[in-house]
Amino acid sequence: MSRFALIKAVLGPIMRLMFRPRVEGVEHIPGDGPVILAGNHLTFIDSMILPLVCDRQVLFIGKDEYVTGKGFKGRLMAWFFTGVGMIPVDRDGANGGVAALMTGRRILEEGKVFGIYPEGTRSPDGRLYRGRTGIARLTLMTGAPVVPFAMIGTDKLQPGGAGMPRPGRVTVRFGEAMEFSRYEGMDRDRYV
Repeated sequence: MSRFALIKAVLGPIMRLMFRPRVEGVEHIPGDGPVILAGNHLTFIDSMILPLVCDRQVLFIGKDEYVTGKGFKGRLMAWFFTGVGMIPVDRDGANGGVAALMTGRRILEEGKVFGIYPEGTRSPDGRLYRGRTGIARLTLMTGAPVVPFAMIGTDKLQPGGAGMPRPGRVTVRFGEAMEFSRYEGMDRDRYV
């Protein structure tokens, strides 16, 4: 049993009881092959709920500070986050954006699911902000379809600055897959 399967089997029932996720449109996620899941990012728990409601493992990038902590807590966080599919990236370094993009490309070329938050970080107030171009570049480089998703209600369960999330209901809504393969390879064309 993989670490992801173990974490999902152990923590999944607890999280389902605590967050009671309502899932709509999960059938839009292809059963195999590369796919980009792109959605809003309201709070820390989004990256725990998304893998919980998907049949396939979702790999995503996260701040490397989540896996570089010291002591028992630091090791536990590193074990958990890498186990659920987080790939640590130094987003603040000079090449942080490039490293994130190349990580996503590698994941997609391996035929896996890559989760990304186009805004690049959590929304401070629940509103949707302008996305960055990384998602467009990834789909153009790889031909992977994009399945949009919306996290609804996670900001009520863990408002900014709150420690532990509160119990409550969360909705995860997936839209239909968007196909951009006709533009594959045009990631360097700024007019596309």
